[in-house]
Amino acid sequence: MPVYEYACAECGPFAALRPMAEYADPQSCPDCGSESPRVMLTAPMLAGMDAGRRTAFATNERSANEPKSTKKHGAGCGCCSGGGKKGRLTMYGKDGSKSFPTSRPWMISH
Repeated sequence: MPVYEYACAECGPFAALRPMAEYADPQSCPDCGSESPRVMLTAPMLAGMDAGRRTAFATNERSANEPKSTKKHGAGCGCCSGGGKKGRLTMYGKDGSKSFPTSRPWMISH
């Protein structure tokens, strides 16, 4: 349930925990018992999510109309210009095992 703020004419402002269905109904003052209307004294808390999630939403919003390019290299680059697989040598051992000395050494061959 949310906390709403009310203003008593005699005692001043106070806050009360009420169901959302009763947001427009007046609340009785805890001190004097008179009916008090609801008022907005402080700004609502809009940034109620954690920083990581807020950053993710901001990143998605920025990339919605113009995503960042993933190409880091210019034309003629061997890794992203589609010019073939230069530099990828497959070496075979005497027992038939394969090794890729120019590729990722931590990957296991099939």
